[in-house]
Amino acid sequence: MNYYVIGKNIRKYRLAKKMNQQTLGEKVGLSTTYVGMVERGEKMLSLESFISVVNALEVSSDMLLTELVIAGGYEVKNSLLNEKLMSVEANDRAKIYDVIDTMIKHSKRIPH
Repeated sequence: MNYYVIGKNIRKYRLAKKMNQQTLGEKVGLSTTYVGMVERGEKMLSLESFISVVNALEVSSDMLLTELVIAGGYEVKNSLLNEKLMSVEANDRAKIYDVIDTMIKHSKRIPH
């Protein structure tokens, strides 16, 4: 297993959350130095710490473990989209669905 890929993904999702290494370390019980070493691929997290990082970054484990899009990658993205939509009030969610439907209607469809 390539520790560098895992560390790179942790860094990517940490930055996407606008979180610094210190904050992530505090959330998962690791030092800032250790978080940096993990992100550079110099150290590997224990399973317990890995799960804590997954939860702190609010991502799925496969998003941290893979460099390439895996076969189920679209399901993960759909799951994340659904999760975000569920946090929106039903009235606003309906409006978002209408926008998506309009975008699909006007997009270039892939022939089946």
